[in-house]
Amino acid sequence: MTHKAEFLKNVAPFHLLPAEVIEATSDLLQEVRFNKESIIYKQNTTNLKGVDILVEGEYESFFYDSSHNKRLLEIYGRGYCFGGISMLLNEKKCLRTIVVKKGTVVYFLARKYFMNLCQAYEPFFLHFITEFSKKMLDDEFAHFYKNGVSFEKTYTTPDQLFSKKIESIEYRDIVSCNDNTPVFEAAKLMAQYKLSCLFVKNDANKLIGFITDITLRDKVVVKQLAYNTPVKYIMDNPLVSINSEAYVYDIILRMFREKTRYLLIEKNGEFIGFITRNKLLSEQGQSPLVFIQSVRQALSIEELKRKWEAVPELILQLLNNGVHTEIVNQLIATVSDTIAIKIIEKVIKEMGQPPAKFVFMVLGSEGRKEQTLKTDQDNAIIYEDKANEHRELVREYFLQFATTVSDRLNQVGFVYCTGGYMAQNPKWTHSLSHWKRNYDDWMAAIVPETVIQFSTFFDCRYLYGEASILEELKDYLNEELEKPMERLFFFMAKNALQYEPPLTGIFKNIKTFKIGEHEVFDIKKTMTPIVDLVRVFALRNHIFEVNTGERLKALKNIGVFTEEECKDLLQSYYYLMGMRLKKHAMQIIHDHTLPDNFINTKTLTRIDKITLIEIFKTIENFQSKIRITFTNTLLG
Repeated sequence: MTHKAEFLKNVAPFHLLPAEVIEATSDLLQEVRFNKESIIYKQNTTNLKGVDILVEGEYESFFYDSSHNKRLLEIYGRGYCFGGISMLLNEKKCLRTIVVKKGTVVYFLARKYFMNLCQAYEPFFLHFITEFSKKMLDDEFAHFYKNGVSFEKTYTTPDQLFSKKIESIEYRDIVSCNDNTPVFEAAKLMAQYKLSCLFVKNDANKLIGFITDITLRDKVVVKQLAYNTPVKYIMDNPLVSINSEAYVYDIILRMFREKTRYLLIEKNGEFIGFITRNKLLSEQGQSPLVFIQSVRQALSIEELKRKWEAVPELILQLLNNGVHTEIVNQLIATVSDTIAIKIIEKVIKEMGQPPAKFVFMVLGSEGRKEQTLKTDQDNAIIYEDKANEHRELVREYFLQFATTVSDRLNQVGFVYCTGGYMAQNPKWTHSLSHWKRNYDDWMAAIVPETVIQFSTFFDCRYLYGEASILEELKDYLNEELEKPMERLFFFMAKNALQYEPPLTGIFKNIKTFKIGEHEVFDIKKTMTPIVDLVRVFALRNHIFEVNTGERLKALKNIGVFTEEECKDLLQSYYYLMGMRLKKHAMQIIHDHTLPDNFINTKTLTRIDKITLIEIFKTIENFQSKIRITFTNTLLG
């Protein structure tokens, strides 16, 4: 065997070829030497004439963005075969820019010989398809692949909010006054600096609140308050802040959730400025966040219904523009939260103030901020404990309140939960002490039904009311989890392991079942193991993040998962979520049918199928880790 053949038999994917083919291919290789560093291929410009197999030296590979910044930088060294993906999947155009380092030596194989090998030997061909499908799980890679060099195609206004950081936009300097400053002096300052918001400091020079033009109107002018009243008696609080490293969409979503028009920007532990919601919205043109604002301004159930019916079109546009699925989920959650809060406030106005403090919480996928367009209501109410003589009155109010809210949510498009996980169900509207007993019962009686209930109510999130009530319940649960809970974790893991990823044989194909004439698989069930098993690890490690992605990152930070495991699971989960959301949106918009979770494999490209198979393998590996971890826990 020649020197070139000896080298080639250890290079992927040539090592998959028969020995005589490797020998014959080695005779076709041309040696190329580079005596200086230079750009040899330009992304989406250079037509490749073949593949390069690195023998010595390095290729630096990256995408240029619209500002000529290098993105997704990779270094290829000895034994790497470059160019196969570009020729097979990018119409021969080089997918990335390549800088060759001085002293690099490559073997060049002409395109026609490479294509002959791909056609004759499927494992050789599949190597490049599999490598590409793994890369496509990275949203940034997928964006550049779909859109080439130009970020302007999808990331200009209004969608710059998905790629720009807060620090890159114009914000205002903080102007403040002491908390003993008279109201009229504060108003003068606001007029002098043309401010709609003035911050308030205490004697220790710490920001403690703020006053706005609305504060002055509602608390001073309307109430005819003395103009020499110190501002500390009229200021608003608490202050809401966000890190300067966050993205623009973070700041606007935060403003909607916190119901504030002003947000302080924090850097290295200090406030460096503030920004107003009106400024951001005025800069965003027709962005999704203007749509959220329009939801807040809706006045009737019919108007809210129309807003919710417009969401599928918005979601499809965002996904087609390469917006990360996690962000799309957050936008859906923000819209549905806004609708629910408007309904709750309207019902309270009609029924009168509640007879006790309470919290309205959302559960399940809605609680995790992972709901799709095929979603039902999952909610519950916790109210404060009251003296015996008031209990029936309090309970009667909240059950009527919950029923009215649920009916109106159903009218808008959030259908009733078939499993009955709604606040209008008397089982899920109770006092705080009763809810604590619920958790005690679920943790004590480990049967399939209680495991499901415990899982559903662990995925709970504050929506409206007194947040401290829910926090007290979570604190109670955290204390209970200090006790031996191996049996609970075991049965939660066992319940989650019942589902197997849809793979046939030894990862040959996607396992399907028939619905009508179509071969399909259930994408919701495919995602379930990741959600369920991450939840078990979160519980075991006292992590109360509500979102699957947030839980995974928190688990990585404490060493439960490696960086690689976390990345694989996040990419797998959000790839599946993106596919599911697109499916739902297309059914609603184009098919005018109710969405379902069945993916017809005939609608998938070969790339889709190979990517899914890689994801299913990742899920199987994850399940193996869970199986070992929790079996050992139970036995030991």
